[in-house]
Amino acid sequence: MAVRLANSYCVALAGQDDRYHRLLNDSGVNFPDGAPVAAVMRAVPGRMEGLRKPAGRVRGPSFFEMTLDKGREDSLKHFFLGATPETLFRLESAVKARYPGVQVVGTYAPPFGPLDEDFISECAAATEPASPDVVWVGIGTPKQDFLASELATRTGKVCVGVGAAFDFSAGTVTEAPVWIQNSGFEWLYRLTTEPKRLWRRYLFGNAKFVGLVVRHQTPVLLKQQMRKKAKQGVSR
Repeated sequence: MAVRLANSYCVALAGQDDRYHRLLNDSGVNFPDGAPVAAVMRAVPGRMEGLRKPAGRVRGPSFFEMTLDKGREDSLKHFFLGATPETLFRLESAVKARYPGVQVVGTYAPPFGPLDEDFISECAAATEPASPDVVWVGIGTPKQDFLASELATRTGKVCVGVGAAFDFSAGTVTEAPVWIQNSGFEWLYRLTTEPKRLWRRYLFGNAKFVGLVVRHQTPVLLKQQMRKKAKQGVSR
């Protein structure tokens, strides 16, 4: 099963890339990784009906660390795929020190290149002999989501795209303080720490996300208001 942690950038990409849009609607699970996405999910009428709790953010790096921690109870086996050999070495050392007993059964840093058949086959060949329960994929969006989907199909494992989680846990990139993570402005913190790499993603991506929400959800909200007024008129 493929697990995707979708933030506003993912939604913006899906709005302009039909292939990625289809992927997000394909088999697997999507979680809202981003306060804006969770907020829109709570606001959209009808989507959250029947659920015990409103949608909340599933932050990728936190989900990664929590699964490493809680997974020890069931001897969950993990495989880390992505980043660089140096980052993976630091990551494995860090999580084993932080969570004694955690089972990391393998790591693989794929060479930089297009997501073609050779790339996917090499990744599958690296993960399968280790027999992991979860394959964590950190090679950037949207590439990691396409790879996770392919690996899940070929190996039958749970494959999760986790973005910058490897760098945060390994300590190679500074993570935002918890109060900023909870404020809804973690994207702004990351933008100020890595402006050259992330400015286009956050500034243009966030603007596209807002535009998509306005375009697609405004008609839905207007219809809802009209129905309410109609019901009020009948009841009178």
